[in-house]
Amino acid sequence: MRKSLSLAATAGLGLVIAGSAAPAFADSHEDGAAQLSVLHAVPDLPVDVYVDGELTLDDFNPGDLAGPLELPAGDYEIAITAADAEDDSDPVLGPVDVSLDEGMNYTAAAHLDASGDPTVTPFVNDTSELGAGDGRLTVRHVAAAPEVDVWANGEVAVESLANPDEASLEVPASTVEAAVSLAGETDPVIGPADVDVAEGATTIVYAWGSAEDGNLALATQVIDGMHSAPDGVPAGNYQVTQQGSPVAWAAGLGVLALLGAGAAIFGVRAKSNA
Repeated sequence: MRKSLSLAATAGLGLVIAGSAAPAFADSHEDGAAQLSVLHAVPDLPVDVYVDGELTLDDFNPGDLAGPLELPAGDYEIAITAADAEDDSDPVLGPVDVSLDEGMNYTAAAHLDASGDPTVTPFVNDTSELGAGDGRLTVRHVAAAPEVDVWANGEVAVESLANPDEASLEVPASTVEAAVSLAGETDPVIGPADVDVAEGATTIVYAWGSAEDGNLALATQVIDGMHSAPDGVPAGNYQVTQQGSPVAWAAGLGVLALLGAGAAIFGVRAKSNA
């Protein structure tokens, strides 16, 4: 059954640019819901997002992050248009019928493929329990670039990662100096930048942008709440790093409601790039 994100169904949910973390969902987690976050990683392409034919996100800009949002499990039709399009009749991506599965945690990344064409890749976020003192570091390649090596504290941690693949490591909680180089090379094309890998959290680092255009950057998503019970359910917060300069982003209340729109969403299918 298709579910529309009307204002009545999503009252109060929206996106606020702020210097604080997104609120936890430990008290609002609902049975039958999925959690969804969105990364806009297509450089120089502001977009509008339509859900089931309704404008739900206006002027979504490159580098923006939305969520996490709790949404009813079900099917949605998503279309992405150029910013300020009159309607969704001429999308730049979609429309596509997509599904959210109950109890899953997703991030949908709108980004460039290896050839530089816009695409959307759904990721299923690992929210499994972590051991005491440990955090999970996941790296995702969503940039218009060839295979890359990912460096952590001066050593290669992930070799030859291709767009749109990901790799995950369970590591002791710490601050990691992260950098990205083209595969087999040592000179960084992104970073180095400090990434905090927190205990009981999944820290996801996205390499995005275009190598040819010289606008490669890192985006970092944090999903917390993966300590041993009785700690809460997974939530999330974000930090975007543009060539090593951090700008904090957070999910909040009210902005989209004031615009008369629903929550900002992309739809995804339950699959991951292992």
